[in-house]
Amino acid sequence: MVAAAQKIIISGYYGFRNSGDEAVLQSILNALRKQSEAAGITLTPVVLSIDPEWTTAAYGVESVHRMKLGEVRKAISESAGLISGGGSLLQDVTSSKTIPYYLAIIKLAQWMGKPTFIYAQGIGPVNRKLFHPLIKSIFRKCAYVSVRDEQSRLLLQSMGLDKGTIDVVPDPVMGLTLPEDIRTETHEPSSGNAYVHDSDISNLQTELYTVGISVRFWEQSRKELDALAEGLVKVSAELPLHLRFLPFHHSADNEASRYVMQKLGQGVEEHGGTVSICEDALHPQQMLREVGQCQALIGMRLHSLIYAAGRRVPLMGVSYDPKIDHFLERIGCRPVGSTAALEGDMVAAGLLELLKSGEAWKREREPLIASLVEEAEAPARQVAQYFRRKG
Repeated sequence: MVAAAQKIIISGYYGFRNSGDEAVLQSILNALRKQSEAAGITLTPVVLSIDPEWTTAAYGVESVHRMKLGEVRKAISESAGLISGGGSLLQDVTSSKTIPYYLAIIKLAQWMGKPTFIYAQGIGPVNRKLFHPLIKSIFRKCAYVSVRDEQSRLLLQSMGLDKGTIDVVPDPVMGLTLPEDIRTETHEPSSGNAYVHDSDISNLQTELYTVGISVRFWEQSRKELDALAEGLVKVSAELPLHLRFLPFHHSADNEASRYVMQKLGQGVEEHGGTVSICEDALHPQQMLREVGQCQALIGMRLHSLIYAAGRRVPLMGVSYDPKIDHFLERIGCRPVGSTAALEGDMVAAGLLELLKSGEAWKREREPLIASLVEEAEAPARQVAQYFRRKG
């Protein structure tokens, strides 16, 4: 007999149209559904989102506005508990307001006597030491804490948390799959550019090597994007390429993609190659399908690399943040370079190697990737078991 449904709040960077974070949400929802069914309980998610209407439409779940305190308080008060995660929520690089916001949401739930769960978070960098005791105090009162890499656990230990209370698990997106009934929509070609229509991609793949490219703006000089363009042109002179730009964070990554596309000029097309951009794959499973159609992927965004690993697509990471290095290390890879020191020749050499020995790349890393996929639902299992015991 299945127990009565219990609401569970999910707090994260949701509703911002960032494909990586949306993939985290989709993965958590899938895992919670599966693991709660296995435990014989029903958990009904309520997502805190910047755009509740969009989140409800995209995922079929209840959602409330993350910045409307009255709605958040009411949702938490009516819930059985709160999940915070995944992603890089507790870091102070992008803003000094990020950590206080996410800690406040957790603390609010704790004040109301609700169990709280830290779900596969990437902790840090936390450069402002004043945040350390706050994180320690709140995490010590959580029912379960999991992080997505060993470096995050070490950082929490340095803040005074006991190593034995922190699980190291894969990023939730490692477990994301493509349902059979998901349909890839046909988009209109970009006007004014000789880019490829999405409906022609399957035809291209029989003739060209499709390389997925996920870029973002980082260095003010754009030197890393210039180096990337230089390397891609060099590879196109040796192998026929279809360069498929995959913006993970709209609309900033769209602009970064178009910057590189402009830098490519006619260099790719002169050698019989093509360039295209996927501008409206807002649902994570649409983007996952896009990545799966590539023969190789070059990524700056963490979740572009995670998507590629999950779909067994040979990948090459450009590091702008330690989280990139940490993930690559877990699958036996190293970044081709950092945004501060990326060279076109290294990009070209790395991509040529990936395309020529892709099957060997997959065979070598299959055990590591398979293990991460298998363990991706571990936090959801812990949450479900907690409520099963309470029931």
